[in-house]
Amino acid sequence: MTEVIKNTGTLFGVGVGPGDPELITLKALRVIREVDVLAWPALLEGDSLARTIAEPHLDGHHHEIPIRMPMEVARFPAQNVYDKAAIEIAEQLNAGKDVAVLCEGDPFFYGSFMYLFGRLADEFPIQVIPGVSSLMATAAAVGAPLASRNDVMTVIPGPVEEDIMKRRLDRAEAAAIMKVGRHLPKIRRVIEELGLTDQARYISHATMDKQIVAPLAEVELETAPYFSMILIHKRGEAWKEE
Repeated sequence: MTEVIKNTGTLFGVGVGPGDPELITLKALRVIREVDVLAWPALLEGDSLARTIAEPHLDGHHHEIPIRMPMEVARFPAQNVYDKAAIEIAEQLNAGKDVAVLCEGDPFFYGSFMYLFGRLADEFPIQVIPGVSSLMATAAAVGAPLASRNDVMTVIPGPVEEDIMKRRLDRAEAAAIMKVGRHLPKIRRVIEELGLTDQARYISHATMDKQIVAPLAEVELETAPYFSMILIHKRGEAWKEE
């Protein structure tokens, strides 16, 4: 990041955690309460999950910038959406106001904040406040460690091509498959072909009121919510010896 010498506000990428408002860190809470402006991502219609997580901690004093975007793979990242949001945020920063962009989970773990970071980091001071990621939240929900000793932990996005998913899952001792959604049939097929169904656990909406945790073999769905994940450990339990 280049040195910033002009007198501007600071941009904060604030991880608000996976869903439970009590999983917001103390630092994130302090920043949210102190800044003048909040920006948050959302779909074209409806509420923002990131804002909903933070809402119990808001007092109404913020100017708010919604960043609304389509989530279709073919149109994401929606460059024009981020261009417009960066301009709005820059206006507030140039006016000397601090801005917090609320991010589900952690800002730099598959987070859309990276696209704003890329547009603004050379012009303004930026601080990233880490958050509890969905990966850690799902492990806690399942009640099982993700990995141990020298296990290779692999994170696989659900939208990747089937052959790529199969190769990467085949090489890993432990894996998390994210962004399951409509890709569930493909993911289930890959897991079955590798003989890993009995080691696979399904989690949706981790830490939220509608959280679901079940063995993948018991999940009777054709599609899953976007906020769902499948965890696999090839020993079944991370602490087991080979």
